[in-house]
Amino acid sequence: MQSRIKKNMKILLCITGASGCIYGIRLLEELKNADAEVHLIISEGAEKIITYETDFNIKDLIEMADFSYGNSDISAGPASGSYDMDSMVILPCSLKTLSAVANGYADTLISRSATCILKEGKKLIIVNRETPLDLIALKNMLSAKQAGAIILPAMPGFYHKPRKIEDLVDFIVGKVLDQLDIENNLFKRWG
Repeated sequence: MQSRIKKNMKILLCITGASGCIYGIRLLEELKNADAEVHLIISEGAEKIITYETDFNIKDLIEMADFSYGNSDISAGPASGSYDMDSMVILPCSLKTLSAVANGYADTLISRSATCILKEGKKLIIVNRETPLDLIALKNMLSAKQAGAIILPAMPGFYHKPRKIEDLVDFIVGKVLDQLDIENNLFKRWG
């Protein structure tokens, strides 16, 4: 079943420099299948990891999005709270980006956009992928949660009996889509 969106949502998808960029790429595919308007930021670190971990071409990913921005372009639309955006997903979220968001350090378009999404009371989903977590990362997750973010670590379940890596990726992407209120059938649900 294809993912379905309840309305024409505008979603800012940010892929940062943490291992697991395939999660963000897969979410991009599903958001486009659901007819969401996707605004995309790929950090410089993410570009390196995408090239290292996948066979995807950065230009092809940018072309999949409706709009894309450079992470250093803090004058782009998403850097303002008045920019019309419904939700934001950082997938995967590096610990550096998590720290910037948790501490309001808006030095990049991604961290500035997250600040704007939070101050406007909109949905920010942070999918961190690091393990194990040190005390600083845990405190940063707590701070981001207290500021209104949804913390959704890339910790796939196994009750859906995954048979391949794509099943594990789809489990996390399905959980993100659930948080965005986008119907999907990417994994077998409990019960």
